[in-house]
Order: sequence, then C-alpha cells, then structure tokens
Amino acid sequence: MVIKMRPEATEDEKQEIIAFLKDEGLTVHRSETGVATLMGLTGPLENIDVSDLKVLIGVEDVVRITAPYKLVSRTFRQEDTLIKFKNGVTIGGGTLVVIAGPKAVESEEQIETSAMVCKSMGSKILRGDAFISRTSPYSFQGLELEGLKLLRQAADNNGMVVLSEILDTHQIDDFVKYVDILTVGPRSMQNFELLKGLGTINKPVMVKRGLSATIDEWLMAAEYVVTGGNHNVMLCERGIRTFEPRTKNTLDISAIPVLKVLTHLPIVVDPSRAVGERNKVIPLARAAAAAGADAIMVEVHPFPEKALSGRAELLYPDQFNQLMKELKAIAKAIGRTP
Repeated sequence: MVIKMRPEATEDEKQEIIAFLKDEGLTVHRSETGVATLMGLTGPLENIDVSDLKVLIGVEDVVRITAPYKLVSRTFRQEDTLIKFKNGVTIGGGTLVVIAGPKAVESEEQIETSAMVCKSMGSKILRGDAFISRTSPYSFQGLELEGLKLLRQAADNNGMVVLSEILDTHQIDDFVKYVDILTVGPRSMQNFELLKGLGTINKPVMVKRGLSATIDEWLMAAEYVVTGGNHNVMLCERGIRTFEPRTKNTLDISAIPVLKVLTHLPIVVDPSRAVGERNKVIPLARAAAAAGADAIMVEVHPFPEKALSGRAELLYPDQFNQLMKELKAIAKAIGRTP
C-alpha cells in the first residue's frame, strides 16, 4: 500500500501520519519524488481500511499495490533510482555505464593490470571476485580476503569503484570495508538471510537473476534488501537456464523493457556469464545497450588464456576497446550518455 501526500502537506502532518501508522504496527518507507512524498507501507495491512487513510490530513491518495513486491515497484516510486559513487559515476537515469574486469582476482599484478586496461578504455567500475562459488570443489575458489584487499588497492590506484560477489552473511563486514557494490550471485538470489543482512548496510547491492528465476521471484529477492532499509539496489540479468545447449545460458533481453515498466531499480546486463564465449559477448552487449540497460558488465583479462577462471568468456583488451567504441555509438543513437 502507498500513501501519496499532498504537495502542500507540512512536515508536521507527515510525521503525525507516520506516528499513526507505526501505532497500527506498520513499517513506513518514505520516498521523496520531487513533487510529493510517498509512504510505502508494509506489515499487517489486512486490518487497514483505505478509506480511513484517505481522510487523514495531508493525504492526497492511497493505492494498494497488488504485486507481491511493494517497495521496488513503479507504483511506489515512479522516478528511476539513481545510484551515485564518489568517482562521479551514476548507475540509473540516462547514462550507460560499463563495468569491467576479470572473473577472478588472481594476483596483485593481474588485477592491477586489469584495472589499468579497463580504466584506460573508459570503464570506471572494476569487477573481480575474491570468493568464487564453483560447481566443482576442485576448481579455483578465489584468494578470499587477500583478494578483496588486492581488488581495493587496484581500484584505488586507478580511481575506480569496486564490485565483487559476496557468498555468505559472515563476509558482510569484510565486504563493507573493501567493496563499493556487493553482488548477490544467481545461486544466492534466494539466500534470504544474506539478502536480509545486505538490507542493513549502507552500500549498493546488485542482485543477479537466479538460474531459473522468474522476473517476479527476482524482484522479490530485491524486495528483501530494500525492506531492510537499503534502497541502493540494482538488478543484473545474466542469462537463465533453458533447453538450449548452444550457449551457457540464454540472455533474456526482453527482461529489460519488462523491468523498466515494473520497477524503478537500475538494470545491469552481464553477457559474459550468459553466453560463455568471448566471440558472442560483444553482440549481446550491443543488444542489451540498445534495449535500455543502465549498465553493461563484461569480463576482461589481460591474458585470458592464462586465467584461472572463465577463460572462454574473457575478452581480450583489444576486444573490450572495440566494444567500448560500439557502446558509445549505440548510447548516442538512443539518446543516452555513454
């Protein structure tokens, strides 16, 4: 349920309504749209009569949100969520941001070189995983805490924002210390305790779509984070598991325009994880940009053939450079800022 306040409503009137709602056992999530104040309500709404709320002083309208997700819905917030960083990067709105870096942090030299390459070609957000969820227990699992430190160091040396995947609640303190964007991987999309924990921090969170998750299930995962109080959430489409064996996953390009209607959260697309082969990453990245994605995330490595993880999908620096040129042209063609 959402309460829309009149534009002329005073702060005292708003606070009186908030106090009343809390007395009724409801949680109030306040949002300023620039035109009016919206109050999203969660909790025991079954005993609340909409007509009783509409007559409160300062209230313009009350709307029941029928979707299971409330706070990430366009009904609750019509304006796009903008996630801003200290290096001037904003994800959401009219920009197209490129996130780049290797799949895994492997060594100080590797991540430092990767950061310099990606920054020199226009990326301002560095991705790299220090903790890696692998199907096989014998595969490279990452450098863990030392990897986070190396990632932070490389990003700071190049004036970049850091993005990395978190696997468990006990890692939250270390990630908050070293990482700017905490990523919830597809296997963790329904790790509800992790989502709840990330709702309590003051760092942006990116929720990747689960391997077989519907859009509504994906949005509900984001709702867990936002309900906890952390509104700096973005969604990442990285392909879903289908019957087609020719690609690693099937990138759902149609999810982008669908999400633009359903939610105000920024949308990131990861074609590297979707297709699994570097020669197919660039066409999918172009398509995602043209479809309206707010950010494109690709895996780039200075020497892909020597990588410890994801060799087949890692772009060479010259391929990434070509992609950046093409994304700038696409962004300009559809009226966005590259």
